Amino acid sequence: MKRILITGANSYIGSSFKIWLNQFKDEYEIDTLDMKNKYWMEKDFSGYDSIIHLAAIVHTKKADKELYKKININLAFEVAKKAKLEKVKQFIFFSTMSVYGLNTGRINEFTECKPTTPYGKSKYEAERKISTLIDNEFSVVIVRPPIVYGANSKGNYKRLAQIAKKVIFFPNIKNERSMIHIDNLNNFLKLVIDENISGVLFPQNNDYVCTSEMVYLISKVNKKRIFLFRGFNSFIKILLPFSSVLQKLFGNLTYDKNISKLINKDGEVLDYVVQSFEDSIMSSEVKYE
Repeated sequence: MKRILITGANSYIGSSFKIWLNQFKDEYEIDTLDMKNKYWMEKDFSGYDSIIHLAAIVHTKKADKELYKKININLAFEVAKKAKLEKVKQFIFFSTMSVYGLNTGRINEFTECKPTTPYGKSKYEAERKISTLIDNEFSVVIVRPPIVYGANSKGNYKRLAQIAKKVIFFPNIKNERSMIHIDNLNNFLKLVIDENISGVLFPQNNDYVCTSEMVYLISKVNKKRIFLFRGFNSFIKILLPFSSVLQKLFGNLTYDKNISKLINKDGEVLDYVVQSFEDSIMSSEVKYE
């Protein structure tokens, strides 16, 4: 039986992963740890095979540089050091696509990390510090996911879904975004733990997502009528280089598919995608009971 500890008691990814592993009841024991007070230091990490560190300050108006440093860098490093000291074999650190500092483009193995936001900078610094702990007995996994979406997810997908349920018309622009459905990410994590994989990893769906197609499908699943039109395409394309909002909606930002392959120590490529795009939208619009 694999023993797993998730730091960040109420995180979306952590809660979803715990639910996902319930289908393998005899194979995994999974615990969560609240990191909001100092008592986490009293938790005995020994006996856990893997720790998934999810506790973080994301994008918030109230967060300053010192808070990002305290939580995203220092806390993450202290947890990793404690994990190594107490003989945990694998430490999984959730980072972000933001370490590249890009709003548009295609990211490959040669793309340099040049974070521009306090969040991206703090995550990249944490990556570098935690990586200094790697040795033959302590493996580190750095996960840089794109947008994660699914039932009850927050952030960009939730906002897009709200738009799709309200508007009648939406621009029909062909773009490509790397995204990953929560079930695909859950299965990815399971395989990473099962195979004791290490390194910097870039999980994503098999296919890139077009924003217009996603909005149309969300609307269709919710039995709403929506029309995709090209009337404003030229205007949007002119403004695109100058607007971060439009870039997030209609720009291209992807991982090269080659770097998203999950390869075990025997050189085998593992298929972690369990939800097609259409099925993933259908399941995302169904709330967990």
